[in-house]
Amino acid sequence: MDVVLHIGAHRTASTTFQHYIGENTQTLGLSGLGVWGPRRTRDGLLTGVIPVDEGHTPREQLHRARARIAVNLAKAKAAGVQTLLISDENMIGAPRRNLRKGRLYPDIGDRMARFSAAFDGAISRVAFSIRSHEHYWASVLAFAVARGHKLPTEDCLRDLAATPRMWRDVITDLACALPGAEILVFPYEIFGGIPERSLERMTGLGHPPRRYAREWLNRAPSLNQLRKIVQDRGGDATRLPDGMGRWQPFKTDQVRSMRETYADDLFWLRAGADGLATLTEETGPAKTGQIPRAAQTTRGQDNGIEDRRLA
Repeated sequence: MDVVLHIGAHRTASTTFQHYIGENTQTLGLSGLGVWGPRRTRDGLLTGVIPVDEGHTPREQLHRARARIAVNLAKAKAAGVQTLLISDENMIGAPRRNLRKGRLYPDIGDRMARFSAAFDGAISRVAFSIRSHEHYWASVLAFAVARGHKLPTEDCLRDLAATPRMWRDVITDLACALPGAEILVFPYEIFGGIPERSLERMTGLGHPPRRYAREWLNRAPSLNQLRKIVQDRGGDATRLPDGMGRWQPFKTDQVRSMRETYADDLFWLRAGADGLATLTEETGPAKTGQIPRAAQTTRGQDNGIEDRRLA
């Protein structure tokens, strides 16, 4: 039984993908594809892989988690599952920790090494999504503000724009933690709005279902929504710019620098990523700089323009 991990990253349409595979679980099961989404993984299945219980040592917690995971893997295999897809972006950490550290997933290596041990070498493939840095951080910040965080200061934005940690570093740490697994990298700008194509590339499933493939979930709040949220809690909403679209807190020169960093990430991946990972790209319209029509209509005009430019 192949075990495939889909681990995000956050703010790259991971919730949309999980909704899609969750709603199609029965159909996918007919093809021998099993699905464990967040409802399964966050209901005690993975508890202890990352230490949480002060009453037991990290080693004891990992041992219990490994036994629990082994039992569930055996049940899936006995039920006829040929490929098991496990999707949970929280395995690699949380966006709020990224903001506190000012880095992309600074402890992904340590975390995924524990998951590798917990699955006892059963992980055969890992799917990981990346996004242009200025839009990734803008989405993380918008989501954080909506959940009660203060608006970022100029110093915070400057530090994020200049952070030396690239997706290349994140992927390198991931490869070191999972040396026996194939790592597939999916650019959000291509695959964000077409979860069925992501599923096909992750699992090799031919003719994936199209039901629920165009429902967009957990989007970052718009500028208009953010202004209302900040104002309702007594904050200074005038610090946010006018407009109705997506919030881009970074200055033009910062955006340019972050976009160049992302271009370096993609260049490294296209050059072979030092043998550590494989960049997954479309061979059709997106390859030539045109985002598939379905992705454009799902994500709206502003995101469509962003994606066509980045592609």
